[in-house]
Amino acid sequence: MSESSHRLLNIARILQFGDSVLPVGAFTFSCGVESAISCGIVYNRQTLKQYVCTALLQAAKCDAVAQIQTMRACRSNRLNELISIDNDLISRKLSPEPRLMTQRMGKKLTELSAAIYPDPVFNWWLEQIRQGTVVGTYPVSHGLLMSHLDLDEDAMLAMHFYGVAMTILSAAQRLMRITHLDSQKILAEVTSLFPDYAEMALNTRPEEMSSFSPMIDILAAVHVDAHVRLFMN
Repeated sequence: MSESSHRLLNIARILQFGDSVLPVGAFTFSCGVESAISCGIVYNRQTLKQYVCTALLQAAKCDAVAQIQTMRACRSNRLNELISIDNDLISRKLSPEPRLMTQRMGKKLTELSAAIYPDPVFNWWLEQIRQGTVVGTYPVSHGLLMSHLDLDEDAMLAMHFYGVAMTILSAAQRLMRITHLDSQKILAEVTSLFPDYAEMALNTRPEEMSSFSPMIDILAAVHVDAHVRLFMN
């Protein structure tokens, strides 16, 4: 395959698996913005952008680090390391709802991968999930798929950050008064920060992986006992 054909194929794969309507259940979650809006923390375009940036920072220091380690382990044929990476990642999720989100989306993505591609590695990972050996977090499952597709780390991180931003913005569109133009403007502004978040993730050692973000953790706890909920987190 020529270099241009390979590049075109990679772009197509990025579009497919970076699509916000990929059937892994992301639309049922809000990454905490539902509580942020109901508590009055997010109430306009500026505060929504600040919330998206906070979520992206959290992702860069935690989920993205796990993705990078997963891809590197896969390319070095050290698949057993995925088990420890997955366990390390889930142990850093403090609230039950983020745990549920990463678990459900990770399993759905693995099932989708196994259905599309005949590589036995997906069936192996799915079996680890079903046996309870691992939770099957979304970042690890995503890193496994990206390795199979032969995408590079930058493309993988861009897809992940885009997914985080779009999950929040799509939820906010249904929860507060904000136009589609405002949402797209926020997306364009935060996209310009993706290289900074990627550099942060690439420079974070595995043992430094942390999801520490007090505001998001508190909002997740508030959401658990909320009387009215549109989203699962």
